[in-house]
Amino acid sequence: MAFASSLSLRAVDPVIPLVAADLAVSTATAALLSTAFALPYALTQPILGPVADMVGKTRFMTGCLVVLTAACLVGAVAPTFAVVLAARVLSGIVAGGVFPIAMAVIGDRVAITERQVAIGRLLAAAMIGNLLGASLSGVVGDVVGWRGVFVGMGVFALLATIGAVVGFRATGRERPARLDLAAIPASYRIVFANPRAKICFAAVFLEGVFVFGLFPYVAVLLSAAGETRASIAGLVIAGFGIGGLCYAGAVSLLIARLGERRMMTLGGALVAAALAFIALDLAWPYQFAAFVVLGFSFFTLHGCIQIYATELAPTARASAMSLHSASFFFGQAIGPLYYGLGLAQGQATASILFGGLAVLAVGIACARWLPQRGRDAPAS
Repeated sequence: MAFASSLSLRAVDPVIPLVAADLAVSTATAALLSTAFALPYALTQPILGPVADMVGKTRFMTGCLVVLTAACLVGAVAPTFAVVLAARVLSGIVAGGVFPIAMAVIGDRVAITERQVAIGRLLAAAMIGNLLGASLSGVVGDVVGWRGVFVGMGVFALLATIGAVVGFRATGRERPARLDLAAIPASYRIVFANPRAKICFAAVFLEGVFVFGLFPYVAVLLSAAGETRASIAGLVIAGFGIGGLCYAGAVSLLIARLGERRMMTLGGALVAAALAFIALDLAWPYQFAAFVVLGFSFFTLHGCIQIYATELAPTARASAMSLHSASFFFGQAIGPLYYGLGLAQGQATASILFGGLAVLAVGIACARWLPQRGRDAPAS
């Protein structure tokens, strides 16, 4: 399920120029398809998380995948850009009911001592989705057009839905509680009673702005440098997913050797270095390598923050993780606007360098303020 929802996240980015050309809109307008996914994802999180807590997390995730399948197929046959935009909005809303809730399920079922490894495996599934979504969509876009990308997303979402129906029947679903929307504010009071909540949510918001905000413009930046193939843009973006997979494979070793404080500082520093390298505007193989480093370093930082987020409110864990994802995707929704402004004013390099410095500051701040005094991991 994490794979299918993550596939939908980045798959459209490499074909932004194709969408713009086919539907007669500007590239900047087509790039809003990224915001159209991320902003509704963020805005609906405060409702999705508590509802999932009430009706049962696995049941809720399955229902969201059904709607995601339909939205992707609508996008594939959309006659106008407005319909594609609406399909992405709906996709963003229901995708928000999958991955954050999956992290909450891990929080419910996996002890804190094993949780970072478990979340690392979930991230691996999501990164494979990002990897295939970014790389294959570029190839599909070059061969059959951007509509084939939407068909592919819908097919994978349908397969994941079938797998969820079968798999959750075998593992058992949660018993649903009474749906009481009036209880939602109480859930969030529990979350914000933890002083670390503001740090976690602010940190992932800034990550979303300065790391993921750059993704819709990768194809544009490469095109300006003379590389117009959507498949190459997809390959470069896929480097981020490869870096994430490297993190998932190395997370146990990183925890043992570094501890979470140093991981957060190292992650922020490497993100800054990778973005600085990307700002040099070198040939695409170097950009690919930089995105591999960017993916590894981002998840080295982000994975640690997620652990603290799962422990903000154990009795309202889906609510906490939904706010965590809301903050992250608000950042992803604003990020394209930030980088788009920089490109429009001829300040792309300065925008990317500033983003790297901001994430470095995030890593240092989280390393200082998230761990408990005298400890290097969340309390159980």
